[in-house]
Amino acid sequence: MDKWTGEERFTSREARIDATAHRLLDRLPASGILGGLTEFLVFGIKQAFACVFGGAMLGLMLATRLWWPEDIGLARYDFLFLAALLIQFALIAFKLETLAEAKVILIFHIVGTLMEIFKTSVGSWVYPEPNLFRIGGVPLFSGFMYAAVGSYLARVTRILDMRYSNYPPLAATLLLALAIYVNFFSHHYIIDLRYLLFGATAILFLRTTVHYRVFRFRHRMPLLLGFLLVALFIWFAENIGTWSRAWIYPSQAAGWSPVSLQKLGAWYLLMILSFVLVTLVHRPKRQPDTADARVADILAPATEIGGKAAG
Repeated sequence: MDKWTGEERFTSREARIDATAHRLLDRLPASGILGGLTEFLVFGIKQAFACVFGGAMLGLMLATRLWWPEDIGLARYDFLFLAALLIQFALIAFKLETLAEAKVILIFHIVGTLMEIFKTSVGSWVYPEPNLFRIGGVPLFSGFMYAAVGSYLARVTRILDMRYSNYPPLAATLLLALAIYVNFFSHHYIIDLRYLLFGATAILFLRTTVHYRVFRFRHRMPLLLGFLLVALFIWFAENIGTWSRAWIYPSQAAGWSPVSLQKLGAWYLLMILSFVLVTLVHRPKRQPDTADARVADILAPATEIGGKAAG
């Protein structure tokens, strides 16, 4: 139970996992190198746990790229779609995801599929393999790639108990998210406004700091830096996805090559859009101005992983 808001931070299953982890790790020193390593280890485990949906989908893309029998009677893309549904149902059934987070994933699937239908129609990228479950040139598993981003953001917000200082007005962030989404479509017909959107993002979030609990201490970092780090990992994941030929860009038709770094900017903007959509379910919590919070922030730098850029 969250001591400031009264909200449940974990599902019942996650609470048992967290209690077990504390029984194993509470005996370790809180300071020094071992204390820092403990925070780092827990941070990595929690990040992996938060992106279990996306990680599972990437793993299946790689596995089916390396081994997929052509005579199985089921298209690879259709298998990925059915597997994504099964993973989603399993996360809910085993109480590793809340129903509210499942709603976020559904929203992302719809938003992402609409974008995919448009982008494939103008030749931005293609899905080279045939399948049954598709809309036009878009296999339905593709929407789950956007849902994976939403799933990660919703879960990591809750698991790391993220709170914010100097968070901008929610209405302003919603307008920014809408402008970003529209620009993904409109830049094919009018001027690309992404640099203006980068500027608007900087103005809105420049003073915003995210505070998050890893294990014993709360850490903090600029939210804009957090957006960039997540976008970078999504870019890495996209390289894995295109290598597996789950989808390909026109430049990769003759053979795989790394995705252009220019795509990192697009993923950065998509990160902002995704983050704002998640705030509709997990409303941004203010970092409390209490003695406990101030003490935690004083202690945090001693064990921050990677300095101020922990995340």
